[in-house]
Amino acid sequence: MENLEIPATTRTPAVEFDFRNNHLRISGESYPEDVTSFYSSLLEALDRYLDGRTSGACRFDFELIYFNSSSAKAIMMLMEKLDEAAGAGMSVDVHWFYDPQDETMHELGEEFGEDLQHAVFHLENISR
Repeated sequence: MENLEIPATTRTPAVEFDFRNNHLRISGESYPEDVTSFYSSLLEALDRYLDGRTSGACRFDFELIYFNSSSAKAIMMLMEKLDEAAGAGMSVDVHWFYDPQDETMHELGEEFGEDLQHAVFHLENISR
């Protein structure tokens, strides 16, 4: 499967889906004009990657500085897919990185993590 790399813009995050090494990453800011258009390609790529996997390991890093409510829904959809894969037997680690000065991103990370039932969630301070 081909890796997916999308450079960041002023309104969209950088995307680095390294499928060969099972390391997926989204970083930057997310408030695209058309959230559905931007995230649909990510969701489709993640679906193809996870399709039928019941073993192996995957790491997904979220290193977001800011996102709007529409992006939050898409991020939750990504996490739900990862959680389903973990429930099917895949080892999934989700890492949520936040700036220690940004209480909002810390709290949002906690909320996303609470919704996961099977994937292992790590809330990580970026100053470490």
